Amino acid sequence: MPVSDLNRHLAERAEAVCRHYLSNGRRVGRYWIVGDARNSPGRSMFVRLRGPNAGKGAAGKWTDAATGEHGDLLDVIRESCGLVEFADVLAEARCFLSLPPSEPAPEFKHSATPAPAGSPESARRLFAISKPIHGTIAETYLRSRGISALHEAESLRFHPHCYYRPDHDSPMETWPALIAAVTTPNGLITGVQRTWLDPSGCGKAPIDTPRRAMGYLLGNAVRFGAADDDVLVAGEGIETMLSLRCVLPTLSMAAALSANHLAAMALSSSLRRLYIARDADAAGDTVQAVLLQRAETAGIEAVPLSPRLGDFNEDLQIFGLDALRAALRMQLAPEDVSRFLLLAATVV
Repeated sequence: MPVSDLNRHLAERAEAVCRHYLSNGRRVGRYWIVGDARNSPGRSMFVRLRGPNAGKGAAGKWTDAATGEHGDLLDVIRESCGLVEFADVLAEARCFLSLPPSEPAPEFKHSATPAPAGSPESARRLFAISKPIHGTIAETYLRSRGISALHEAESLRFHPHCYYRPDHDSPMETWPALIAAVTTPNGLITGVQRTWLDPSGCGKAPIDTPRRAMGYLLGNAVRFGAADDDVLVAGEGIETMLSLRCVLPTLSMAAALSANHLAAMALSSSLRRLYIARDADAAGDTVQAVLLQRAETAGIEAVPLSPRLGDFNEDLQIFGLDALRAALRMQLAPEDVSRFLLLAATVV
């Protein structure tokens, strides 16, 4: 059955859908009112119970006045059940409507069973249902850190209600989150890093561990620009690498997410020069020594880049763009100054 027909059948039973999946709400006139699509108590989300089958004012359409989000009843099923893969949403809808299961389309067959928590497949599903960062709280957060260069940021996405559990004994929470894809050099997603954010976008969420990674990270990284370039800058944090891209906008970069993972990051066979954007701490000293040795063994020139403060994002925020550009000019190979640094003023 086409998705449009499935949505129509759900819309014809809109009130029953709401009573089942949004049980914390109640009917008020022609609407079902609840806190949000995840069935939170409240009054900000309105689901239309009556209306035409499609178009403006259709039954089953909803709007969350608090966030501006909107959608249909398939979105309600996805959010209220915590489903990640669209095939699972369709299966749940068919079960609710007492329809016989259908043979999944080829692209969905691999998702017939839930992915193990924390697995690369689970990471890929989370990244797939997240959206581009432009115009979101994630973009606001990065700009609050002084980061204006968000070109070629396909590895970054935003999820408005990403699950967070403080520990095994605590209830599940949801917070907006920056979702970063961890990939192999050839682009295969093997994991993600979640950075939960304050809803204002002015900082990280006020929780104990606002960053967590899932999937297979060893040897892989969050990448910006072409992975097969002959020159690469590698460092630990996403904000650190995006800060460098503000003044080196065409130079490929990789964020390995931790000192240990940076030391073990896979080096492409096409790599000719590796810049090591080290953090100014003991772990950064160790990483630099390990990568210098690995690069020498592989026949790759390795050049350390050192911040004035703890990391390059601190440098950007405290000293500004021009000072960061001047400091990097003194550390880059001369040919890379003309190739990458001097282009900064012309790249939007």
